[in-house]
Amino acid sequence: MLLLKSKRLAFWGSLILMAAALGGLLFWLEKDVTISVDNQEIKTYTFKPTVGEVLAQKNIELGPRDLVEPASDTRLEKGTHITVIRAFKTKVLVDGQETEILSTPVSVARALDLAAITLGPDDIVTPGLRSLTRPGQDIKVVRVSHKMDSTDGVIPFPVQRVSDNTLEKGLTRTLKKGNNGLERQNIKITYHDGEEVKREVVDRRTIREPVPRVIAMGTITSVSRGNLRLDFSRAMLAEATAYTYTGNRTASGRHPEVGLVAVDTGVIPMGTRLYIEGYGFAQAADRGRSIQGNRVDVFMESKDQCLRWGRRTVKLYVLD
Repeated sequence: MLLLKSKRLAFWGSLILMAAALGGLLFWLEKDVTISVDNQEIKTYTFKPTVGEVLAQKNIELGPRDLVEPASDTRLEKGTHITVIRAFKTKVLVDGQETEILSTPVSVARALDLAAITLGPDDIVTPGLRSLTRPGQDIKVVRVSHKMDSTDGVIPFPVQRVSDNTLEKGLTRTLKKGNNGLERQNIKITYHDGEEVKREVVDRRTIREPVPRVIAMGTITSVSRGNLRLDFSRAMLAEATAYTYTGNRTASGRHPEVGLVAVDTGVIPMGTRLYIEGYGFAQAADRGRSIQGNRVDVFMESKDQCLRWGRRTVKLYVLD
């Protein structure tokens, strides 16, 4: 009896030990795995030995360009984290054509390599070559080319002004006519996809030097006319016409009379005292729509006098 009881205890002890050993083996073989895919995180336990097999177990299909980290043939360990990065389509727009590639996020430079596109040294790529591709984003390549051209351009002549104490202040006289110079310009023309976008002068070479124009500037502020001494602030040449009675007052409100003249008040202010050669002393007292710039309209007593006066160029002095 004792022997039988002893054998039974030994059997059950052995069975318990074997179960414990098997449980420990199963615990050692089973691995906890986390899978990040399609914006989800899947936690699972598996006896599968490799990354690829556990993905197949969870019915996660991989496309030909999808990226798995760690690689599919990597052996699983407890706590393994698997990341599946899906490939997506990216359009490359270049040379008037559209090329499509399938890849996971890569640099734009790598995407262009995958599309078999070679860049020129000045081509413009948007987004930049170091940027990473992302779903829905297009890559645009602008072909940049240059051409050199040359053209002859004018060098404007400078103007030199010199004082002349034989000429009234306000009057000028050209002593030497200026001549423009000539230069040859080398121009760099830039094209974007065959369309001209910029021209810049890269160098210039003078072919003919410009000749300055020399202008004498009057300095005299006092002249004699007969027994009269005229002190003035400036002199000017003006086109002079004549008018007579119209039945209207002048713009200054005065009745017209000899010695009153119409002027452009932007050139000669109303009320300015003048001396007009061929006419005499005068005062700016009227204006007219046709009296613009260096123009004056002198008053005369009759139409015949106006006709005899006609239209002439006169020298007038703005008196102090």
